[in-house]
Amino acid sequence: MSAVTPARPASSPVPPGAPGAPPYRGPRPGGPGQHPGPGPRPGPYGPPPVGYRPPPGAVPPGAMPPGPFAPPAGPPAGIRRPRPRPSPRRSANPAVTVVVPTRNEARNLEVVLPQIAAVRPAVHEIIVVDGNSTDDTIGTARRTLPWVRCITQTRKGKGNAMACGFAAATGDVVVMFDADGSADPAEIPAFVSALVAGADFAKGTRFAAGGGSDDITLLRRTGNAGLNSVANALFGTSYTDLCYGYNAFWADLLPLLELPDPGEPQPEDGTMLWGDGFEIETVLNCRIAAAGLKITEVPSVEKQRMFGETNLRTFADGTRVLRTLLSEHRRADKRKS
Repeated sequence: MSAVTPARPASSPVPPGAPGAPPYRGPRPGGPGQHPGPGPRPGPYGPPPVGYRPPPGAVPPGAMPPGPFAPPAGPPAGIRRPRPRPSPRRSANPAVTVVVPTRNEARNLEVVLPQIAAVRPAVHEIIVVDGNSTDDTIGTARRTLPWVRCITQTRKGKGNAMACGFAAATGDVVVMFDADGSADPAEIPAFVSALVAGADFAKGTRFAAGGGSDDITLLRRTGNAGLNSVANALFGTSYTDLCYGYNAFWADLLPLLELPDPGEPQPEDGTMLWGDGFEIETVLNCRIAAAGLKITEVPSVEKQRMFGETNLRTFADGTRVLRTLLSEHRRADKRKS
């Protein structure tokens, strides 16, 4: 879509950069994806006008003067550091936050993070949520992509890592992305396009036309099909891939999802809070469906994990997903009554 360019005021007909024109003050504060005012979001701001010359001794647009309180080195040229937004909003040009849960994924991040950063249109921010890795995952992430945001999850489990990342996100759209290299970052624009086209939730699927998997086993495929059938019968949905974790949604839906508070402490007996484990995708799918929101499935190709061993436990996690479906159905029924 074409970008919206603010019209030049009629009282200032002098072209930018010409004698007598107002001084050029650099890009609009906030950068792409951080338009603070109402109305349509403008497109990315370009370079200074032709002919522009800064006055002697001036600080370049967007830079900070040197001194003891200068901020640390920022992201690479052309990448603006994400800033907090007053609230997420829906537009044709949303700011995209990619949340990447990790546990001992250092080698994979060396490949995955640059791939996400290379996606165009560029993402607003990448948040790595680490689960107390022992392989210097956070250090590797920061060395690989200096502007990446790294946080540590507050409890254990993939669901808690996701909830921590969602709470830290400042974008309009949240993309759930596995760190093991199985997801293709080049598919991110397809998920965002589905949301911009009217979906509330963009659900990745390996089993629709255009999707596929190089990693799923026959056992997991069979189990997934069975769980799909249960979910569709309980919630009146048409999911084809309930257990796939590559999804995206508008950030303004987060209060509706009512995920476990990241600020709650880990139970002393070591158990996980409901929603803190691998059932997180199922919880999201159920609550989105129960709320009657619009779901669009996006074909996706799952690749094999690059390095390390999976944290999935086929039977234990499958049982937990089934329990989640039944529990979420009871929850939805109670809210209707």
